Amino acid sequence: MMHKANTFGAIFDMDGVLIDSNPYHKKSLKAFAKSHGYNLNEQELREKIYGRQNKEWIPNLFDREMTFEEIDRFAREKELHFQKIFEKDVKSLHGLITFLKELQSENVPRAIATSAPRMNVDFVFRHTEIGNYFGLVLDDSHVKRGKPDPEIYLKASELLGFEPGGCVVFEDSLSGVEAAQRAGCKVIAVATTHSHEEFENVSMIIDDFSAITLADVSKLFE
Repeated sequence: MMHKANTFGAIFDMDGVLIDSNPYHKKSLKAFAKSHGYNLNEQELREKIYGRQNKEWIPNLFDREMTFEEIDRFAREKELHFQKIFEKDVKSLHGLITFLKELQSENVPRAIATSAPRMNVDFVFRHTEIGNYFGLVLDDSHVKRGKPDPEIYLKASELLGFEPGGCVVFEDSLSGVEAAQRAGCKVIAVATTHSHEEFENVSMIIDDFSAITLADVSKLFE
């Protein structure tokens, strides 16, 4: 299915984009690592963990090969702790719902493409109305290679019916931005995890969705 030339697909990462969850991920990651004898510093979190799949960073943390069952057990341990500390504070990023309503009213195709496990997607959908605006959700189970590999954004754009260049990706992590750029998508960086200065070669940088409109995004495709 090909879309009109004046339309585009909008693809959203989840953590740090749809919800400001990364401070809670940081707490749960540090607590998880500490409980297993590791002290994670800020640089390790930003360079090796943020935006990446559990199946990638967990073996790296323990510095050994692991079975799928081991990784899954450790991942559930970490994610359940994350959900416990985040549950009372879950809310969408400022301005997001208004922006999603505008996209929906103009029939802009939308997708979520996240490195998170499905259990976290379901958790977010239970506690917010975000799920009402997305029919297509790709999580860590849908790809073999996590970000910064472009696989998830190539898949998302194809499933939306666009070439990658016809899609804009909203991303907060450097690995996610790289994945979207390698896929050939336009990128709007959301500065919840990194400073404005850390993003390179992106189309736009926003702090949240309070000041962005459909018209702003449409200009990227003129």
